[in-house]
Amino acid sequence: MTKILRDYGFLALLSGLIIILDQWTKSIVRTQLEYGEIWAPWDWMLPFIRVVHAQNSGAAFGLMQGMAVVFTILAVIVVGAILYYFPKVAPGEHLMRLALAMQLGGATGNLIDRLTQSGYVTDFISVGTFPVFNLADASISVGVALLIFTMWFKERGKRSSSSLSDPDSEEA
Repeated sequence: MTKILRDYGFLALLSGLIIILDQWTKSIVRTQLEYGEIWAPWDWMLPFIRVVHAQNSGAAFGLMQGMAVVFTILAVIVVGAILYYFPKVAPGEHLMRLALAMQLGGATGNLIDRLTQSGYVTDFISVGTFPVFNLADASISVGVALLIFTMWFKERGKRSSSSLSDPDSEEA
């Protein structure tokens, strides 16, 4: 039991928090705004940032509409892969663990929507001309960016240490 808590405690805590916030904000939007309705606390904000009740049957940011089944299956695969891979990440790799927890929370939040909202995801954050998104999309995007950064940084560190240990290295 201790090993399970050690391996999955952080993952469950952070991804669970993301799922709760995501589902709570989507619920507020679904109950307080009609589909397509726009809201901003002040009119001057409307061109820049607003809340819009939107439905998305595609990927994050409205890409590939109408492929809800594909994205439902993909979300299940991603969730399974993260649950499998997470305990293999060293406890000291904090950024990698953070990235995976963010992706798990976001993927699960959108999966819950797809399973309970007839295949679509509720989107509501609208900034400028950027496509409408939700907290789960933001969590996935930041998690992927963090994962790429972490992997790049780690690979760069490996290259630096191997070039320092190889006297025949031609890097200057």
